[in-house]
Amino acid sequence: MSIYQQILSLSHPRVVVLIDPGKADYRVNEEIVGFCNTSSVPFLLIGGSLVQDYLDSYLLNLRKLTTKPFVLFPGNLMQLSRHADAMLLLSLVSGRNPEYLIGQHVAASLYIRNTAIEVIPTGYMLVDGGGLTTVQYLTQTLPIPSDKIDLAVATAVAAELLGLKLIYLEAGSGAKQPVSPAMVAEIRKCVNLPMVVGGGIKHPHEIEDYAKSGAQIIVLGNSVENNPARLRQILSDLRW
Repeated sequence: MSIYQQILSLSHPRVVVLIDPGKADYRVNEEIVGFCNTSSVPFLLIGGSLVQDYLDSYLLNLRKLTTKPFVLFPGNLMQLSRHADAMLLLSLVSGRNPEYLIGQHVAASLYIRNTAIEVIPTGYMLVDGGGLTTVQYLTQTLPIPSDKIDLAVATAVAAELLGLKLIYLEAGSGAKQPVSPAMVAEIRKCVNLPMVVGGGIKHPHEIEDYAKSGAQIIVLGNSVENNPARLRQILSDLRW
């Protein structure tokens, strides 16, 4: 079964961990992966905002620690590897920079086609998280204001009409203010695609709120990267 089909067939929302090869110490990632191995985490997201030229070797080493699938979350065309199981092909639909709507995709298309990697076309939506994020800075795009729920809904609907297969709502790494569950709920009313939510999520009650609002995947990043034991506590509290 493909990764996308697994997401569609989830009987309950799931927590996924984002591992940034360029940030966390490998020993920290080893601890995080160990917790994931004994949990309901369906796959590991791999990626970040800055270029890493050692992604292939990183994934090969990480593969020794787990049988969980690797799904790439690429910040740019340099963050691709045939050693992943799938990739989110991100179109930054919240912005108006053509480089991140189609430019990077054209440059990487033939490489991607020549690998066996599963491609999941994804509408990537940045939402204001209370401060300038690395993604905003690097992509030179503005996020959707957190109080403009109607704009977020329209953007998600447009992504669905364009044929994208997944919506990823992102407040940014370590966001002060995560995406509001109210925004997720309103998008869920109008869009039939699976939804992923990430950025600034730290507590089990936030995860529960997103699950009730209609998100299929809730992404943890900085909060467990800085304290791997926190992941075990969160998963234990959720009892998923």
